Amino acid sequence: MKKSLKRFLSSFSICVLLICLTLLGNIPSAFASSGSWHKVELPVAITPLDLWFDKSEPNHGWLVGTDATLLETTDGGNTWEERKLDLGDSIYRFSSVSFSGAEGWITGQPALLLHTTDSGKSWSRIGLSSKLPGDPFAIVASGKNSAEMVTDLGAIYATEDAGQNWRALVTQAVGNARNLNRSKDGRYVAISANGNFYSTWQPGDMTWIQHNRNSSRRVQNMGYTPDNRLWMLNRGGQVQFSEAGELDTWEKKQTPREGGGFGLLDLAYQDENNVWISGGSSRLLHSEDGGKTWKRDMSAANVGANLYQIAFFSPDRGFVIGQNGTLLAYSPD
Repeated sequence: MKKSLKRFLSSFSICVLLICLTLLGNIPSAFASSGSWHKVELPVAITPLDLWFDKSEPNHGWLVGTDATLLETTDGGNTWEERKLDLGDSIYRFSSVSFSGAEGWITGQPALLLHTTDSGKSWSRIGLSSKLPGDPFAIVASGKNSAEMVTDLGAIYATEDAGQNWRALVTQAVGNARNLNRSKDGRYVAISANGNFYSTWQPGDMTWIQHNRNSSRRVQNMGYTPDNRLWMLNRGGQVQFSEAGELDTWEKKQTPREGGGFGLLDLAYQDENNVWISGGSSRLLHSEDGGKTWKRDMSAANVGANLYQIAFFSPDRGFVIGQNGTLLAYSPD
């Protein structure tokens, strides 16, 4: 009788322990995965907006953000140092940074374009036409004296003489856009300001091509997958992927319950199988099967910020930027 009672109490204790661990999130489930991200402290209280890392020097990187902020790291993003720029009395919002070797570019609003040829030791201001449609929004360094720039109205330009002259790649801008994203091979997708439709452009096209959304939910953000499909995030936590080679045909819609009904804001590929989604209220979702199933990563659960953007520069180096000076770094271990 005593042995039976001991076995019962032992089994009961184990069951209670397992239940408690599951509720606390210590056992991986469909709702919680092991932590993979940690917060990085920044030397200034700003909102980061873009990052860049050098493939030839993987520990060297740059971060730009609000209040004309420019930060540099030489230890892979563990620590950052501010680089002050003399831009007069105006307050700028740096939106994009890109380098090719020692040559780098920064875009900002109000209309601003900066250029360096000495690895960021000094920066010069590039004059912009008053007729430029919109403000410079993003830029990609493409080689010596060469870069491609897109404005916040979807006008695309290229230079081959360090910004002295620019060649228009489209005949007209796409208009007010909620988000603009570029693929590695130079294609763009833009979402209308109200999220009612999206437009695509690829090198060689003279105009943007407009597409209707296929859901009653408005489009929040879009981008390109490594296998040249489109991904789409709709309001209300909905995820979609297009069919291979298609821009208007979509696979079955998903609404991951791990999103908790919060808005999903950005999606990025760590590799062809591991996909991440960031969202409101410190939400990070992770898929290990190319986006078929999702679970929540709890390592950012207590950050207390909306997570705007994810960027992976290699499978073991990724960052998430968010409001209130939030910067998260990926921990491969």
